[in-house]
Parts: sequence; structure tokens; C-alpha cells
Amino acid sequence: MKVSDKAKAHRRLRVLVVDDNIDQVHTMAYMLKDLGHHVDFAINGIVALDLAQRTRPEVVILDVRLPDASGLELARQLRRNPELRAARIIGITGTPVKREEALAAGFDELLQKPLDPRRLDELLC
Repeated sequence: MKVSDKAKAHRRLRVLVVDDNIDQVHTMAYMLKDLGHHVDFAINGIVALDLAQRTRPEVVILDVRLPDASGLELARQLRRNPELRAARIIGITGTPVKREEALAAGFDELLQKPLDPRRLDELLC
């Protein structure tokens, strides 16, 4: 099945991608849009929190290590907001992170970079 065919099988989600690597953001946004999702993105924690509060994403794909903020702390802040508490938070990381620590901070899942598009797609179903 082609990616565009899979878009028809998915429920359209509002996704916020947060990563300081702009190439990574563009790649994920392109893939997610091809699957039929609405995508917003931020390249730092301050913008991400503001954008999440305004757009209320159903899924947040969040880099655990941002230069201006801890992804772990950002996940905690998202979970404290009643309007964002139900959002699924998928952590992405290129460096070792303790899975237990990420889950305790509010992440629902933790993926290693480079991302496997099929695994991400599975998580969005």
C-alpha cells in the first residue's frame, strides 16, 4: 500500500512536531501531511508550548533534547495543561534517554532517531 493510500485509512490528526533540526522537522511534516494529517511545527520549546496551547494538537512529536528547554520538562508542562492532557506525546531522541524517565515525564512512547516511518505511522493509527 502506498503512503497516500494509507492516508485514506487514517483518521486525520492535528500533529505538532517539535525539533531543533529544521531538516528533521520538514521531513516529518512532509511525511505526516502525506498521510493526511494537519501539521504544525516549532523549533524550540518556548514556541512549542505557545503553539500547543493555541492549536491543541492530538499528537505531539517532541525531541527530548532541545537546546533551549528540556523535552522532559516540556512534556510535564503539556500534561499539566487540562486542554492538552489527552494529547499523545511521542518522544524522539538521537542520544540515550532512560525510557522510564521519559514515561514518568509524560511521554507515551520514545523513538530513536533516525525515525522509522512505519513505526511512527503505527503509533498514529
